[in-house]
Amino acid sequence: MPIDDPEALEDLGRSNPAPGTPIGALIAARLSRRGTLLAGAAALLAGTAQGNAAAPVAHSSGNSPEAGPSTLTFPELRHQLAQGDAVAEGHRIQVVLRWGDPILADAPDFDPRRQSAEAQARQFGYNNDYLDFFPLPRGSRASDHGLLVVNHEYTGAAQMFPALGEGSDGARRQRVSAEQARIEMAAHGGSVVEVRREGADWSYVKDSRYNRRITATTPIRLSGPAAGHARMRTSADPAGRQVLGMLNNCAGGNTPWGTVLTCEENTNYYFGGAAAETGPQAAHYKRYGIGREAVYSWPRHEARFDLDREPNEPNRFGWVVEFDPYDPQSVPVKRTALGRLKHEGCTHALCPDGRVAFYMGDDERFEYLYKFVTSRPFVPDDAAANRDLLDDGVLHVAQFAADGTLRWLRLVQGEGKLTPENGFHSQADVVIEARRAADLLGATPMDRPEDVETNRANGRVYVMLTNNTRRTAEQAAPANPRPRNTHGHVVEIIPPGAGTAAVDHAAAEAHWGIFLAAGKPGVDPGTQYHRATSQEGWLSCPDNCAFDSKGRIWIATDGADDAAGIADGLYAADTAGAGRALTRCFYQAPVGAEVCGPCFTPDDTTLFLSIQHPGEGAGSSFEQPSTRWPDFVEGMPPRPSVIAITRIGGGRVGGSET
Repeated sequence: MPIDDPEALEDLGRSNPAPGTPIGALIAARLSRRGTLLAGAAALLAGTAQGNAAAPVAHSSGNSPEAGPSTLTFPELRHQLAQGDAVAEGHRIQVVLRWGDPILADAPDFDPRRQSAEAQARQFGYNNDYLDFFPLPRGSRASDHGLLVVNHEYTGAAQMFPALGEGSDGARRQRVSAEQARIEMAAHGGSVVEVRREGADWSYVKDSRYNRRITATTPIRLSGPAAGHARMRTSADPAGRQVLGMLNNCAGGNTPWGTVLTCEENTNYYFGGAAAETGPQAAHYKRYGIGREAVYSWPRHEARFDLDREPNEPNRFGWVVEFDPYDPQSVPVKRTALGRLKHEGCTHALCPDGRVAFYMGDDERFEYLYKFVTSRPFVPDDAAANRDLLDDGVLHVAQFAADGTLRWLRLVQGEGKLTPENGFHSQADVVIEARRAADLLGATPMDRPEDVETNRANGRVYVMLTNNTRRTAEQAAPANPRPRNTHGHVVEIIPPGAGTAAVDHAAAEAHWGIFLAAGKPGVDPGTQYHRATSQEGWLSCPDNCAFDSKGRIWIATDGADDAAGIADGLYAADTAGAGRALTRCFYQAPVGAEVCGPCFTPDDTTLFLSIQHPGEGAGSSFEQPSTRWPDFVEGMPPRPSVIAITRIGGGRVGGSET
């Protein structure tokens, strides 16, 4: 969430006051033992799958990249920082949905100078992040007709509203009026939109019966161990079982039974009040980054965001929300068994016994990686049996060891230190305070764990660690000599059975290695890529990722403009074989924008991307934005949008048809 000082905004989280051994120190210890990343990765991965001989190799000053193989055949795009976006030659970009597009049948056309909450609640929301494509009809493998499910993470007042005056984005956000705050609430949440491809062109169906908006005021049911708990009750909901809306929904996922999982992330931004420092939950608020002054103006305009009037309201946010995209009347459900944290994604993997594992990151410096495993197996074609699978299971947190092993620690009340003596009287206390529970168990603090995705082709799990500029020199080591992990890295987790048909994602232990360490080779210390990575193929700040049907990884970035002076973009690489970790630049976003939610149609012929907060940054405003992407019309502000990328003439995005 860029502002004038992004690090100052993250400091609101004050997330982990006493982190244990961070992931950076473990990487350093492990790699210094092995000598080089190549040796360590080869030792770890030997025998688990084919094609590991080409593990990443360290770049160093003076190395000349050698020509190397890749199954991706697109001409590599040059790095840029421009008002418009760009894609690799042979592909085309089409804007499918933009902020303000009318998606409900009675929605008015978008007028940026005459906005209203009622109109916005019927129009496509702001700052689209997570994307998912659900084929139509349900259960099919259709790639030219389906539902796009889109998260709307947050609003940028400076680019959204006229006449907010001078100053920082934060100062202008505080000038938002009560009516504008209502518009912001309507612009949050998510959208479900029917889309169709005719020939080479994608369009959305405005009057579709499937289209839906979920906002910050939509009634949502609470379920699982925290539902009804005293800390979930408010004056408007004395039973503690229904909350209005979802906030700051970032990444997400889906389930084998065909529902959406949308994840609340930086929900601390919306709450404020003196109780943050003086109330009985002050320590709890601090652990989740809730301060006296909210980032948004909402506490001034609506009582439920004021801690002094509704001290429990923040506990009702920070959850994974499930709903059925095919049923616009379905009531979304916050599944509290999956824990309360700054969720960045929730992606599933089937276990050999039919149970389902869900991987989640807590996106803040020195926070943790989590896994939830259902108690009961998934039953295909039995909606009733699967309806509440996410209410019954075990939440785990990851503990990484320097020898390349990973332990999943159970976050279960009554076990270990999660006892009444430490304030955990029930599983509700554990999930409401998942961060503190993980602290007590000795989980490994990570460098901003964002998206966590399973590669169906090899059974491995990939964790995007965006960066951690708070790492100190004492936590660095010769094998990873970056006291400030400005550019981030990607961790690869290998569960037992990876590379076979019986990958055990429910196992209590796994192995781990480093897939890549980002930054510019020869300039940024400690970068790790394939030796043939070009001057255009390096990346900074990995955020989201996706896999095509061949198991190749596509990495979206967030923050590369600040960290590396290049636009955020999308990079692709093989995950096995001679081209493993040979990243290639495929797409670059307009200035100020982040690339999110990469999502392929089942046949790989369309890649959907979310481009959020274009034009955001110091000095950019509604009246004078740094770009007017995607419309480039005078008087029209920049508009967060969903784009579709296809190959000219048809075929798989990225190339390689076989």
